[in-house]
Amino acid sequence: MLGLKYSEFEFECGTDEAGRGCLAGPVTAAAVILPIDFENDILNDSKQLSHKKRDVLKPIIESAAVSFGVTHIFEKEIDNINILNASILAMHQSIEKLSTITEFIAVDGNKFKPFKDIPHKTIIKGDGKYLNIAAASVLAKTYRDTYMLKIHEEFPMYNWKQNKGYPTAEHREAIKKHGITKYHRKSFKLLPEQLTFEF
Repeated sequence: MLGLKYSEFEFECGTDEAGRGCLAGPVTAAAVILPIDFENDILNDSKQLSHKKRDVLKPIIESAAVSFGVTHIFEKEIDNINILNASILAMHQSIEKLSTITEFIAVDGNKFKPFKDIPHKTIIKGDGKYLNIAAASVLAKTYRDTYMLKIHEEFPMYNWKQNKGYPTAEHREAIKKHGITKYHRKSFKLLPEQLTFEF
């Protein structure tokens, strides 16, 4: 059973990102403040949930949350500032979007930069320990998946509707065959042997 939140503060937000290891598309983060009476038996780390369960949970989280924010940081920015900084920036911008000022930030993972003067704690596998981080992981994942479905229509040969931009064998094969798109992260090792691309 997941705990609601890490700290004693009433308005603690959980934050998490999705898409960090992808070759294409944005890194997406969410921040969520849940009410103190929130309960849900299904909610867990989004990676442990089926696509269907995540889609069921998304509107539940959005309607129950005291406040939530979601942010995409796109390929160009990722290439400019690197994926770790882009992930943290996406979390910061999501926290900035909260309509209720958070008193404490619970962060999934082990890397974060202070946001304003708000105390924070990084928690490894936090999305499997606290409901507010799990809620953020579900929103980050569902919003990012929706975006990848949209750009799949533009470039169906990469099958992003299935692989969501992750480095599957099929995705790498498509890069080898068709080259790269404007949605690919040029700073990433797009192919194991890293063929040289014409940018």
